[in-house]
Amino acid sequence: MSFKDFQRKFVNGILRLAIRPLFRINTNELNKVSAEGPLLIYPNHIGSMEVPLIYSLLQPRPVSAMAKAESWDSRFYAWLFDLWRLVPVKRGEADINAIRRSIEIIRDGYIFTISPEGTRSGDGKLQQAHPGIVPIALKTGTPLQPIAHFGIEDLSQNLKKLRRTNFNIRVGKPFTLDPGGERVNSAVRQEMVDEMMIELAKLLPEEYRGFYADKVDKE
Repeated sequence: MSFKDFQRKFVNGILRLAIRPLFRINTNELNKVSAEGPLLIYPNHIGSMEVPLIYSLLQPRPVSAMAKAESWDSRFYAWLFDLWRLVPVKRGEADINAIRRSIEIIRDGYIFTISPEGTRSGDGKLQQAHPGIVPIALKTGTPLQPIAHFGIEDLSQNLKKLRRTNFNIRVGKPFTLDPGGERVNSAVRQEMVDEMMIELAKLLPEEYRGFYADKVDKE
């Protein structure tokens, strides 16, 4: 075991110990996540805590994700995110370098996590997604799998009342994107990511479906 592997294992162990008093988690659904091979998972994005939660719960599978480039301004986060092999992404622009690094990591057999909403909702209601995940999925041919979660939006209130927070997880079936020979322009990419988000919305209770509530009803 290399020193970096030891550091990673140590940090992940500390993380799992730290979250136990805070959350009540049923991990049975995570058995649906493939045990091997590259995979793109896409969760909804409520707050900042679900990323380390999902990361720790999917261990010992190698897991990576994108994170906002500003996080590397902090020495601690730069060290931690490099240890986890996260990819810095510049928000608000097409970050080609981030896409290339993500593809490399996926081809190394990692589970790669991207939240298509881009920004945290805070209240748990789905926002319309951005299509950045689509070219990565098409370029690699990697299966996609939705992971929906809810309950973490109550964390701050529960902390004040010294209560544990329910972190509810639901995992959908894996699938691949197929443009069917159609030219993949911006409109097609948006259509694809919206279809992906409908699959994610189906896993959530109605009150969390937000932008995609009406679209689920039409299915």
